[in-house]
Amino acid sequence: MSSQTPFTIEQFYKFMSEGKVMAAKCRKCGKIHLPPRPICDNCYAQEFSWTEVSGKGKLLTYTIIHVAPPQFQPLVPYPVGIVQLENGLRLPGMISGVAEAQLKAGIELTVDFEACNTNQTWPQWRRYCFKPP
Repeated sequence: MSSQTPFTIEQFYKFMSEGKVMAAKCRKCGKIHLPPRPICDNCYAQEFSWTEVSGKGKLLTYTIIHVAPPQFQPLVPYPVGIVQLENGLRLPGMISGVAEAQLKAGIELTVDFEACNTNQTWPQWRRYCFKPP
């Protein structure tokens, strides 16, 4: 991975469009940040390297969205949750393929790069969601 590749949310979503969940690893202390950021919140270093992480994890918490911004209004109601990935990192995202009655903390989910793609004007990034493995 080039050291010139920026550690931005835009680059994070570019990797998503390639089917990869990428995080920024601090070169000084080794802390992994997901989503990436320009400054390590542990040691304040600004040098990172990209590292691919697993998209598999367990649902920590969730909510059902009933009132959404205009670009997501056609999807309501829809679940959004925080998934703790296998390496302990946490990633928020929409959840698909799970009936509301089946949603509960602890269920296994995996990142899906296809199911949540819709034609939208904002944001211009490829979306991801979580689904059962």
